[in-house]
Amino acid sequence: MSLWKDGGMTESRLLVSVPGETLREALTHGPGGVPEGVDVVVWDLSTPPPADHLDIVVPPYMGTARLLGALEHVWTRLVQAQSIGYDDIAPALPPGHVYANAASVHETSTAELALTLTLAVQRGIPGFVRGAVEGRWAPALHASLADRRVMLLGYGGVGRAIEARLAPFEVELVRVASRARDDDTGHIHGIDELPALLPGVDIVIVGVPLTAETTHLVDGAFLSALPDGALVVNISRGKIADTAAILAEAASGRLRFGLDVTDPEPLPQGHPLFALPNVLISPHVGGASSAMMPRMARLLRKQIERMLRGDEPVNVVLRS
Repeated sequence: MSLWKDGGMTESRLLVSVPGETLREALTHGPGGVPEGVDVVVWDLSTPPPADHLDIVVPPYMGTARLLGALEHVWTRLVQAQSIGYDDIAPALPPGHVYANAASVHETSTAELALTLTLAVQRGIPGFVRGAVEGRWAPALHASLADRRVMLLGYGGVGRAIEARLAPFEVELVRVASRARDDDTGHIHGIDELPALLPGVDIVIVGVPLTAETTHLVDGAFLSALPDGALVVNISRGKIADTAAILAEAASGRLRFGLDVTDPEPLPQGHPLFALPNVLISPHVGGASSAMMPRMARLLRKQIERMLRGDEPVNVVLRS
């Protein structure tokens, strides 16, 4: 059977490694199962490899970069990640490997959490929880999500998934991407327009990838441009925001925050952000839901089927 077009021809069975039984079960028992001619083994990259040649390697979901050295003497056709982000991968990936990210796997779950953080802070849920824990009935009037001007900062797969979930909430949406353009639903602003846009929004949902250009994009100047009472939700990477700037604005009470990611991460025990009533923190769980594994199995099955046909893989982001 033919494999990658640039990998020659072979009649061998495909050997695919996954990091644990959970993904192997999802792949084996999901719709379509494992195609004929494919063997699936479990390898979490912390032990010697099961073979010198592995057609597809799926590393563990967390701590991927620190484990990739295990591929130093392993021949692979594809390293299929379980994460969308890959900002720390290039220096850790040994030469000679093709690396694909997990676009299509986490958008659903991450968009759900973005909306959850937004609604929870906007409707005062943390205050109600604190009141309940203290045994107090604590009614309060909060601004709705409806009628707010919401900026989606980052308009990739996650941004589009958030947009779809915001559609029923009667918000005015401001979409911002790396460059200005138009699509079927209207205008997408360029990131260079942020200084003019920020003073006019009520909520900013940050979903840009971490790059040299986006590191500390959400800094003191960014935050000071927002109006009093604005809400900033970060579901991308902690280093996109300046923690000291967030702390200053949050401690003053001027702005509110919903943070699934922080810098450093994990946030140290006793960090002052934990104690602020206008800051809601979740421990980087955007993709950590029951939605992940079936979608990861679906993507892996797609890559296997493409390899069997001799087609190029999808989602390739690095070639080392």
